[in-house]
Amino acid sequence: MCGRYTITVSMEELMYRYLINDSTIIHYAPKYNMAPTQQVPAIIHDGKKNRLGELRWGLVPSWAKDDKSGSKMINARAETLLEKTSFKRLLSTRRCIIPSDGFYEWQQQNSRKQPMRIVLRNGGIFSMAGLYDIWVNTEGKKLSTCTIITTSPNQLMADIHNRMPVILRTEDEEEWLRRDNQETSALKKLLIPYDADQMRAYPVAATVGNVRNDSCELIQEINI
Repeated sequence: MCGRYTITVSMEELMYRYLINDSTIIHYAPKYNMAPTQQVPAIIHDGKKNRLGELRWGLVPSWAKDDKSGSKMINARAETLLEKTSFKRLLSTRRCIIPSDGFYEWQQQNSRKQPMRIVLRNGGIFSMAGLYDIWVNTEGKKLSTCTIITTSPNQLMADIHNRMPVILRTEDEEEWLRRDNQETSALKKLLIPYDADQMRAYPVAATVGNVRNDSCELIQEINI
């Protein structure tokens, strides 16, 4: 699963990366330990242009009776999207990108689990494929939520975990976001493991395991 990640760049860098002129995010700050149920930056396409806003991480389907499912549906398996009631409609109608510059996973090493941070070799921002939905409570208040799609591991990740987030190739981002693209068979072909040669992993401090910790020290490489 993908349960923690980072987005440590500035708002200006995010907007430049995704060709966005304005944002609905009022209080943006770099995050070194993004966790489920938090508000996360996300990109959608409104039919004319990319838009940057916030979604709560943990999907609550529009048809849900309450919002309690959010903490459980933080990931969606690429292989079974069209088999799950919560996701199959969203693949054709409500896709998003979750920007990141690294994600964490815990690697079993002898009798302990070592947290690892996985990044691109060039240190750049990458696009995790996501789905979103809008739930409305009995008082009419809207809650916009998302889930990150996962796939089988590439060669790098196979030694760390049996799943990894879907990282879209830069040239596939426009196709993923396009509002008029509802070809689910073609969209599913984009949900593949990212090129392992373009990624690297390194160990970080165990303090990343506590969601209350959120500082630049968390992404520093340690000696083990």
